[in-house]
Amino acid sequence: MSASPASLRRRVTLACTALGLVMTLLFAAAVIAITEDYEHVIASEVLHGQAEDYSLRIANGLPVQLPRTQRLSGYLAQPPPELARFGPGVHEDERHEGIHVGVFDTAAGRMWFSIDLGDIEQLEVHLRLLLAAMVVLGVAIAAWLGWVFAGRALAPVRALSKAVDALPVAPQPTHLRDTAPDDELGHLAHAIDNYQARLVEADAQQLAFFADASHALRTPIAVVQGVAEVLLDEPGQDAANIARLQRLDRGAQELAELIELLFGAARRTPVQRETMDTAALLAESLAPWSEKTRIDAVGAFDVARRETVLLLRALVRKYLRDARTLVATRNNGQLSVVDLDATRDTSARRSDAGALSPLLARAADRAGWMLEAAPGRIVLTHTG
Repeated sequence: MSASPASLRRRVTLACTALGLVMTLLFAAAVIAITEDYEHVIASEVLHGQAEDYSLRIANGLPVQLPRTQRLSGYLAQPPPELARFGPGVHEDERHEGIHVGVFDTAAGRMWFSIDLGDIEQLEVHLRLLLAAMVVLGVAIAAWLGWVFAGRALAPVRALSKAVDALPVAPQPTHLRDTAPDDELGHLAHAIDNYQARLVEADAQQLAFFADASHALRTPIAVVQGVAEVLLDEPGQDAANIARLQRLDRGAQELAELIELLFGAARRTPVQRETMDTAALLAESLAPWSEKTRIDAVGAFDVARRETVLLLRALVRKYLRDARTLVATRNNGQLSVVDLDATRDTSARRSDAGALSPLLARAADRAGWMLEAAPGRIVLTHTG
């Protein structure tokens, strides 16, 4: 599944947060490294300067008193043991935090100098705390900016998503490209417009096919019905032949009604609704079984008349075909058609009567009814 704009926004925010974390950590590391180098540079310059100054005084025969202060100490020839272990160069005493030792070979001999930069070390501690706070603040700002910028950047995506979600089930031309920016999102909107156009064209071809197929199928069915009616009207027919012709006529009528249901559900054209008396609706629907039907219904429905009539007839043929007496009633928003003699032996019922076909369910939905059906009972609940 594709990611929603909300999840994309979270991803962008996380990416910006990670970028802010990396950048602030790199900045903090660079500042700390520069500080360390700067401390070493200061210590080296001070110690080198002291060594050069005192060695020059000694070389010129001037009286010399090497420094012995709390911060700076100097020694010639006999250093204390803690300094004697260092070789020539400038070193940081790992045993004493902030102490730097310089050992120099001069014209006056080897000289040792030590300088205490502990106050600079303390400043470095404060600097590290400040950098840690900057990292936290930088990450928070990066996350906030990422959330804001991602929301603004994805606003056109959300708008396009809502426009696509609002499209109806039936294909229709769209113009999403007109409101989309001229970028990758615009190309996506253009692709959706082209896809919708292809769907509209395919739907038109499908509707044309259904119209042609419906017309082509009605003609032979009408011929069969006409021939059956003519044969039934001929005199001198024996009872068995009449029964066969009546069965043929009923089958042709049932086939015609099923074809109307099939193509009506497939065409998806808007249904024509009208306010109709419930008793009249049931009488029209159950006209083929009028001799064994009792109708007990008052009031009116705003219904799709043709679709409802075809649906009820198909349902009666499927679920109540063997009923001796039908009772059609109305109860609030429901139409019920039941077999009055529901306790009789059901062995003669059709074996497929219990299965609700997708065609009937779709036809009921199209006509504005919720369907419940079982052998011996049909219930239509009005949803329109």
